[in-house]
Amino acid sequence: MAFMITEQCIGCTACSKKCPVMAIEGEKKKRHIINEKRCVSCGVCQRVCPSGAVLDSAGKSGGKLPKSQWPKPRVNQSLCSACGICMDICIFDAIQISYPAFKGDLKVFAYLDKPQQCVGCGQCEKMCPLGAIKMEVG
Repeated sequence: MAFMITEQCIGCTACSKKCPVMAIEGEKKKRHIINEKRCVSCGVCQRVCPSGAVLDSAGKSGGKLPKSQWPKPRVNQSLCSACGICMDICIFDAIQISYPAFKGDLKVFAYLDKPQQCVGCGQCEKMCPLGAIKMEVG
């Protein structure tokens, strides 16, 4: 089940700006809505909401979380094939593929290049065909 925005929404647009799948719509200073068909239940909207207006599927408000407590992708370099799926799925351009250390180097891997841009949505983890990415806090 998708997340839901209550009447407490102040229309600040924080949730719509950070939603990785663009599932949130609304005008500034008006209540926003979440498109249930697009929502991937990542919780980003709830983590950024200053008014506690976003409820999870259990009907609970998690409240705004400091960015230091958001989950970030950790890549197991030995499992990663550098396929680039995680890099392509990240609309915030936070993940990159490492450069080869020398000509013919095949030990390239994905890594979190711009942690300040990562919203911790977990789409990279969900889409990784090898299970090389795990979302972790800290």
